[in-house]
Amino acid sequence: MLIALTVATAVAALLLAAWCGFAAFRDQPTKDWHFIGMAVVTLLAVVQLVVGIVQLARGQEPEQGTTIFVAYLIGCAACVPAAGFLSLAERTRWGSITVAASGVVLAVLQVRLYDIWGA
Repeated sequence: MLIALTVATAVAALLLAAWCGFAAFRDQPTKDWHFIGMAVVTLLAVVQLVVGIVQLARGQEPEQGTTIFVAYLIGCAACVPAAGFLSLAERTRWGSITVAASGVVLAVLQVRLYDIWGA
């Protein structure tokens, strides 16, 4: 795993969580700018998914198993987009809270991915 990419994804996810959490505090739904932020975080997670699969294809093995590693990679890539779709359905502050929670979840998943890889 690329440690810099893992850290960048976790930091971007936490920044998104803080941004959407602030919007929820101000009783605002997610706006277009929030969706741009979600796209950036999702792009980082998809790049991480591709890098992880390439490393597996090169023969590198995660310390705690390939299956769980791939499952976490897929979960990371799907976490923020799923919350984004939910926030479109819920155009209140709860949509912002959902995206903020997904940012925190993604950051925790990054820590767990690092742990699974055993770097």
